[in-house]
Amino acid sequence: MKALALLLLPTLALAAPPPPQKTGPLRIGSLLVPMDPTAEASGPKMENYMNEALAQFQGYSVRKPEELLGLPRDSEAEASLKRGQQGYLESLEAFQKKDFEDAERKLRATLKELRLAPAAMTSSCNPLCDATALYAAVMHQRGDVEEAKLALLDLMALNPTHELDTKRYSREFINLRVQVATGLNAALRGEAMVKSRPAGARVFIDNEFKGYTPMTVPTLAVGKHLLRLERPGFQVAGQLLEVSPDDIETTIALQPTENYKGYDARLDSVSNEVLRPDKSSNNQAVASLGKALGLERGLVGTLRDLPDSGTTELVLGLYDMGTGKRLGVKRVMLQGDEFGQLKSELHRLVNHLLNASDGGAEKRVKSSDPLENAHGMDEWNAEDQGGKRRQQEKKKNKGDPLEGVNGTEDW
Repeated sequence: MKALALLLLPTLALAAPPPPQKTGPLRIGSLLVPMDPTAEASGPKMENYMNEALAQFQGYSVRKPEELLGLPRDSEAEASLKRGQQGYLESLEAFQKKDFEDAERKLRATLKELRLAPAAMTSSCNPLCDATALYAAVMHQRGDVEEAKLALLDLMALNPTHELDTKRYSREFINLRVQVATGLNAALRGEAMVKSRPAGARVFIDNEFKGYTPMTVPTLAVGKHLLRLERPGFQVAGQLLEVSPDDIETTIALQPTENYKGYDARLDSVSNEVLRPDKSSNNQAVASLGKALGLERGLVGTLRDLPDSGTTELVLGLYDMGTGKRLGVKRVMLQGDEFGQLKSELHRLVNHLLNASDGGAEKRVKSSDPLENAHGMDEWNAEDQGGKRRQQEKKKNKGDPLEGVNGTEDW
């Protein structure tokens, strides 16, 4: 993969911002319009990076995409989780009465419900892990050792550190868990290709963030895993992922919210106005979007994949969302993200737009840490992360011809 390169092309428009209309922080957010399916995948990640940069500025209250577009829970998954929790308690009661036949029957129904609940299991694998352990114990008691081993393998895939209650389970069963954990099957690994429609959803495996769709999640333990997808503007989705030594692939169609449907209907007109060279008139589509989302400022841009050159074009503008007035805009070309440069480059771009639109005033939040936001190169050419010269920091010349010279200016 090519290293990321960011080329700042000439500024398309840059106007002085209007005087402040209110006291208190301005509500601001980042919105990117994908112009093709490939760009659709990278938009949410880039919006997240830009919002991180906005959070470093005083005078703004950052509204995240999930606040603007919603991120509702899956009500059916929530209901399945509730039924699964009740089923586990009833199964445990039967197990403690040593009615293993009844416990098995109830556990099978419980596990069937919990297979529909991964979208609602956002903090831990329980009650799925507890029910899986109990099912393994029941099968062990009923003499089906191989079935018990398979259930224990699933348990260790879901949570390798899940503790078995020594007061509830027999020593023989706990020893069986140790035997499975040290066996060859427990060492097997597989990988899963995770896709979504639309792309760009956050991927969580066993409640651990992995990246954005489409992506390949490598070296997963063979067995069951919780998969959850989150994309602002869509209902949270999930499924129980069955990992095997053979590579697997899954695609989940996300369900949009009503807010997102209304937002999506505005995107064509918004993208047309973002790309317009005219800087004098106010952008009514942008103003209408700002009103609908409750924003007073916005970073609004378009993303376009250019496959012939292997680059992605980002046109990013800073807008007064009340009037639609464009306060500044930059076009940049992005090439890959092999070394993770995308985050730092987008931070620098955001800082440039906000600093320039505010007349060059430094707006970064002050920190007690003297190295906060420093990367070791800030002072090489007396340029801050927003691209503005910090003239106020220049020292007075005291007759030394080398005063203020760092040796790199003429390279």
